[in-house]
Amino acid sequence: MTRAPMTRSDNTPSVTKRHRKALLAGVVGLALAGVVAGQFVPPLNGPVAAQITTSQPAGTFSFADIVEKVSPAVVSVKVKKDAGNEQMAMGGDLGGNVPPQIEQFLKRFGFGDGQGPMGPGGPGMGPRGGHGPKGESRGERPVVGQGSGFIISADGYVVTNNHVVDGADEVDVTTTDGKEYVAKVIGTDPRTDVALLKIENANNLPWVKLADGAPRVGDWVIAVGNPFGLGGTVTAGIVSARGRDIGSGPYDDFIQIDAPINRGNSGGPTFSLNGEVIGMNTAIVSPSGGNVGIAFAIPSETVKTVVAQLRDKGSVARGYIGVQIQPVTEDLASGLGIKDAEGALVAQVQPNTPGAKAGLKAGDVIVKVNEDAIKDARDLTRKVGLMKPGTEIKLSLIRETKPMTLSLTLDQLPTEQQMAARSGAPQSEDDATGGNKDLPRLGLQLAPSKSVQGAGGEGVVVTGVDPNGAAAQRGFKTGDVILKVGDKAVSTPKDVRDGLAAAKAENRKAVLIQVKSGEGVRFVAITLDAKAKG
Repeated sequence: MTRAPMTRSDNTPSVTKRHRKALLAGVVGLALAGVVAGQFVPPLNGPVAAQITTSQPAGTFSFADIVEKVSPAVVSVKVKKDAGNEQMAMGGDLGGNVPPQIEQFLKRFGFGDGQGPMGPGGPGMGPRGGHGPKGESRGERPVVGQGSGFIISADGYVVTNNHVVDGADEVDVTTTDGKEYVAKVIGTDPRTDVALLKIENANNLPWVKLADGAPRVGDWVIAVGNPFGLGGTVTAGIVSARGRDIGSGPYDDFIQIDAPINRGNSGGPTFSLNGEVIGMNTAIVSPSGGNVGIAFAIPSETVKTVVAQLRDKGSVARGYIGVQIQPVTEDLASGLGIKDAEGALVAQVQPNTPGAKAGLKAGDVIVKVNEDAIKDARDLTRKVGLMKPGTEIKLSLIRETKPMTLSLTLDQLPTEQQMAARSGAPQSEDDATGGNKDLPRLGLQLAPSKSVQGAGGEGVVVTGVDPNGAAAQRGFKTGDVILKVGDKAVSTPKDVRDGLAAAKAENRKAVLIQVKSGEGVRFVAITLDAKAKG
C-alpha cells in the first residue's frame, strides 16, 4: 500500500520519499550546558500562558487548554545556506560528521559498531536535529533546513538551538497561524547550543516565559515543535532524570524526558503544566532513527542566563578560576584523608590566574562555592561558568585534611589559544606526544602522580582529557593513572611519550597502555597511526 506525500498549506511537500528515507538514518541534536549570569526580562504584555484555566469536565484530564495557550508562541525555524559552504548542522546528509564524544556515548549503550557514528548502514547516532535538505542535487543550490523555536518577548526575540541556525545565510520563522517573518541572528553560543534570534519590526507577539525553577523527576511535560517539517506538533511525557552528562561538553546538565522528540524538534520548547518553558529540546539517542523515549533538553536556567548575555553583547563570557581539576574518587579520597568522595580536586594551578593569586594549591579539594556544595569536578565547572567575570566568590576547601576558605575574583575564561600560551604548552598537541607529529594525538594532559596529592606514588595521572582525542574514545577519564606503556613502567609524561615512540620505532600497529581507575586496572590498545583517531 502506498501513500501520497503529505503536503502543507503552501503545497510544499513535508514528507517525501527522500525524507522518509532520512527517518531511518537516526537522530540528533547536540548540546552543551551551563554558563553566565543575568536574566532576560521580556517586555510588554504578559506571557500567553500566564493565566491557564481548565474547562474540562470533572474526572477527565487533557493537555488541550495548555496547548491552546502556548502554541501561538512556538515557531518553525527555516534556514538557508549555500550548498558550497559547510553543510547545515541540522541537515539530513552529514555522513560521519558526528562528534566523537557523542559517538562514544552511544557505544557505551551498544549503538554503532565502531566504524563511524552509525557503522556502514547501521543505526545509531545520526545528524543533529532539523529537517533534511530539499531538492535532489547538491550542486551550488541553497540547502534548506528546518528546526523549531519559541518567542520569549512581545517584541520578537526567539530562542532556538545554535546547531539549527549555524552558518545560515537566511533565517525565517513561521508561527502556527502561518505568518512568516524574517529573523536576524543576534548571537549564538556553541558551547551550550543556544541561539537568539530577533524578528524584524515585531510588536505585540504572543510569547512564553522561561521557568524560574527546575522540574522534578516524574513531572508531566509537553513538547511542542516542528518534527520532520510537519508544523506545530504536540507530544507529552514525564521528566525521566535531571543533571544528565552526555559527554558533549564541560557544561552538560541536561533534563532527560520521554516525550517523543524527533528531527525538527531541535530548538523547540518543553513546557510544564503551568505553561512555562522548563527546557529547550536539543538531542535524542536512538538505535533506530526514531524516538525511543530518550531525549535531552537544555534547562531553562541555562537558556535564560545565556540569552541574557546574547541579547546584551551578542556573545557569552564565562567565569574562570585558572585551575585544572579532577573528580575525587574513593581511592583519592582515601589518599587525601577525607571522608567523602565529593568535591573537585585541584590537579594544577595556572600561574597569574585568580586561583594562583588567591593561594590555591595542587591537592586542594574544593567542596563549596559560596554556600553551594560541589558534588564533583563537573559541578564546579558548571557553577563557575554560570557566573560573570568579575564576580567575587568564596571557595571552601580541604587542604591536608584541614578546612579553609579562600576569596577570589573570577577572570574571563580565555580562548583555547590563550590558555595554551599561558601554560607554555604547544597549541595543537598534548603532553603525551610533546608535539611529535609521528605519534598519535592522544588528547591527554598528564602529570607525575607524585606531584598530585592523593594520586598515589606510581605512574602518571591524567589531569585533562580532550573529548575529541583518541584517548577519550578509548574511555580515558580525568583521574586515571597510566602505569605502563608497552612493557615499561612510567612515572613522567616523557616516559609515556618515549614508550609510544619506542613502539612506533618497532613498527607496531598499536601499543598497550596499562591504566588504573576507580573501576580497577585494565589495558587499553592505542593505534600508533599518527593520522588515526583511535
